[in-house]
Amino acid sequence: MIRKIIHIDEEKCNGCGLCAKACHEGAIDIVDGKAKLMREHFCDGFGDCLPNCPTGAITFEEREAPAYDEAAVKKAQAEKKLRAMAHAPHEGGCPGSRMAQFKRSEAENAPIAVGKPVSRLAQWPCQIKLVPTKADFFDGAKLLIAADCTAYAYANMHEEFMRGKITIIGCPKLDAVDYSEKLTAIIRDNDIKSVTIVRMEVPCCGGLQRAAETALRSSGKFIPWQVVTISCDGKILE
Repeated sequence: MIRKIIHIDEEKCNGCGLCAKACHEGAIDIVDGKAKLMREHFCDGFGDCLPNCPTGAITFEEREAPAYDEAAVKKAQAEKKLRAMAHAPHEGGCPGSRMAQFKRSEAENAPIAVGKPVSRLAQWPCQIKLVPTKADFFDGAKLLIAADCTAYAYANMHEEFMRGKITIIGCPKLDAVDYSEKLTAIIRDNDIKSVTIVRMEVPCCGGLQRAAETALRSSGKFIPWQVVTISCDGKILE
């Protein structure tokens, strides 16, 4: 059948392996220092691997290829999970889903003697997939584009980042969509004053940053913007 599938340019590939980690179907392997699409029937054509490639070696193409086999993917995923549990039960394959427990000191776990926290969410909806591309609340807005996990990882998210901004959130790994087109429309068609991107340190979060950067370029506007990265244990990384 003719269908959309990824193409990997081996000349551009630097063998970093980020695409293989981002492909939760397991279609890509690193062979002789290069990424290769080893199982075409595992590639669903959504391209989770595209935004993670630092060299732009991965693109879409339409060609003859076997149909996506979801049953085979799930079987392989289950087998991989069993192997991982047997050999390294404390780890996961993807950096974004690797288990970790953070040891907090007694002082860190003690209640904070301050007033009741106030929500700084200024509008609804807030999911990127649900917000309209044009709305009154975008007019003159300082826009915060944040990964879902940041609000849970970073304790002062509302005060430091959300206060005074319009907040839209998403997860490029779980949503399995390219946000760039919608973000482009939001920035292009509204009077956005600034853009702040808050992401987690895990590689899959790079998809959100790349989509926002693409949208800023494609909008044709010159808007102040910044990227802030949060570590898994809740610290701002310099």
